[in-house]
Amino acid sequence: MTPLLLTDIERAVRRSWGADTCTPEFRPHWKPDNPARDQCGVTALVLHDLLGGELIRGEVRVNGELTDYHWWNRLRMSIEVDLTREQFRPVEIVTAGVAVPRPPTIVRLHEEYELLRSRVMEMLTRQHAPHTASGAR
Repeated sequence: MTPLLLTDIERAVRRSWGADTCTPEFRPHWKPDNPARDQCGVTALVLHDLLGGELIRGEVRVNGELTDYHWWNRLRMSIEVDLTREQFRPVEIVTAGVAVPRPPTIVRLHEEYELLRSRVMEMLTRQHAPHTASGAR
């Protein structure tokens, strides 16, 4: 089996985002021209499933006021992976993050997480399925 690369995972995650995987209250405002918008929590959880490491949470501030939280991952050797950072407008500032424990069960965004996870796993499985030579007997 071909080893799974971070680029494979990133491609599968990005192709799996949709309005149905973002935060429900943002869903009416989701647009394909900013597909990462409000996908950070579910994306960080799916990456955690695949790569382990730590979940990181930072604050999103506008004019110094807390408006939301942003989630990403920290892997071994303190390598940070944030596939949704580009979602923010210039006025939205993300603070340095802190490691937070993964919840034992996912309550908020459970359906969105499961949907994103299943799409990503399906794409990765298809990408890494062994190919048989045509005409092989």
